[in-house]
Amino acid sequence: MAIDLKVAYKTIMDDHFTPEMEISFIDGVKRQTLKYEKVSWVIDGENKGLRYGENPGQEAAMYKLVNGNLVLGDVTALTPGHYLASDPELLQSGKHPGKTNLTDADNALNILRYLDDTPCAIIVKHNNPCGVAKASTLAEAYFRANKADRLAAFGGCIALNREVDIETAKLVAEAYAEVVVAPEFAPGVMEIFNTKKNLRVMRINNMAKLTKFVAQRVVDFKSLIDGGLVAQWSFVPEARKASQLMLAECTTKDGVVHKTKRAPTAQEYDDLIFGWLVEAGVTSNSVLYIKDGVTVGIGTGEQDRVGVAEIARDKAYRKLADWIAWEKYTTPYNELVMKFGDEGKKRMAAIDEEVKAKNGGLQGCSMVSDAFFPFRDGAEVGIREGISAIVQPGGAMRDWDVIDCCNDANVAMVFTGQRSFRH
Repeated sequence: MAIDLKVAYKTIMDDHFTPEMEISFIDGVKRQTLKYEKVSWVIDGENKGLRYGENPGQEAAMYKLVNGNLVLGDVTALTPGHYLASDPELLQSGKHPGKTNLTDADNALNILRYLDDTPCAIIVKHNNPCGVAKASTLAEAYFRANKADRLAAFGGCIALNREVDIETAKLVAEAYAEVVVAPEFAPGVMEIFNTKKNLRVMRINNMAKLTKFVAQRVVDFKSLIDGGLVAQWSFVPEARKASQLMLAECTTKDGVVHKTKRAPTAQEYDDLIFGWLVEAGVTSNSVLYIKDGVTVGIGTGEQDRVGVAEIARDKAYRKLADWIAWEKYTTPYNELVMKFGDEGKKRMAAIDEEVKAKNGGLQGCSMVSDAFFPFRDGAEVGIREGISAIVQPGGAMRDWDVIDCCNDANVAMVFTGQRSFRH
């Protein structure tokens, strides 16, 4: 008898995690204790927290911080009661959310808190953004974010930083998503979302106060295989506006000063800051390409910097090809031959030529690197595609070589003075 492997994904795990949890930081007689309560929802008459953890079969629980405070040195932790992803209002859910649904929403909010001054949309998958965009309207921002990587957005978590209107809801409903997170939903929107029975819709009222979370820190825990823990303060990007970026400059051991010959334009500065803030939510090693307030290519989690720059480049080419195929033929690029036969091959060839002529949409992009370029070869990946500006932390032994490389190509480069690793 064949085993029904789908059952595991439908099974709600019983969890044996306690209703409350406390974590104490002890220094001699001084004790600082953080108190947490387990979060749950009533769905179809069943009161349950997380459906399961990262995988079916893993028991999991989510807790919200309800009491206590923590001060270590000159850093004060976020105080209790400021709930975002740890206590969402679940307006619609075909089934209890799983761990990844909530952590994807959390990482989207981690990025959105820096981009609250304009309508912005983020689509997150596997805790990394697949498309981020800002625009004059929420509908346009979502359209651009989805266009950036329509394929990866399938089954993702959509986070929107404005009240969801009818136009945006209709666009969201055209594709398959797991989660939609927003501060509010206009009349008629939930009727549209009700047609997507397994879509989890979460209202988070504190999203209206996201800017208050910008400089706030929490303790970030990482469990080790032997039961040990690594604790660190959460990351906060220090450069959050153009004036905080430094024109690239360094002095070599022999006293020669190398500095960028061209400052970024106003639009480049806007994209460089936008990309650097998105970078705070991307798994390292990472390289992003940004143009006009939207991600064009996102490379994540690669071991070498040249490799991740190439991955982001290659993704930009593939995603543009798929979008053109979808826009012209309402068919994914990879299915053109299946649907149209020999005509599909001709259409693929024509799309390939169009994408090649546009360098995958990378011409005029800004390039964002979460760590310094140890050699010029990483920057050259983007320069060969026609990028016009770079933001990176700086601080490499061969910063001078990367500066010279950019100057030779008339590419502006700025330093943040801060690495943005995320593991």
